Amino acid sequence: MILPRRLLPALLLPLCTAAAAQGPDAHAHASPPPAASPQVVPLDAAARATLQRRELAVDDHGRPRRCEGVSLAGLLRASGAMPDAPQHGGPPDRYVLVTARDGYRALFSLAELDPTLGDRIVLLADRCNGRPLDAADGPLRLLVADDARAARSVRQVERIVVVTAP
Repeated sequence: MILPRRLLPALLLPLCTAAAAQGPDAHAHASPPPAASPQVVPLDAAARATLQRRELAVDDHGRPRRCEGVSLAGLLRASGAMPDAPQHGGPPDRYVLVTARDGYRALFSLAELDPTLGDRIVLLADRCNGRPLDAADGPLRLLVADDARAARSVRQVERIVVVTAP
């Protein structure tokens, strides 16, 4: 199901409020992490240059394409937004918000991108079929390998931010 982007805050607010209402005793086994401000992930060529490039075959509205770029998890790790080691003790409470130039957004939990937990293959592509992405798709495009529909594949990626739930 695709939801209009204006509904995203309305859907997340009750979840955050419910978690806060449970109080500190709700998860006595885990100490809450300190509040963190949103972390903007660098998308420039220099930030991606040292990362291993990957390829992904996609069906783009009936057109097969072979795209290449860097894994989103690799980019998050390189920027310090995702830890290198598996996290233990607390609930997964960090989210990755990907925003396109036109305002379209996709949301991922950090846990589903973590290779030690979900290992979802998400590629931040800059080339398809051997050529740089055109203005309609790029310069960067997010591709999700195993989503049933391409609703979280974001064209014209402009910003990636990691946020911590309150």
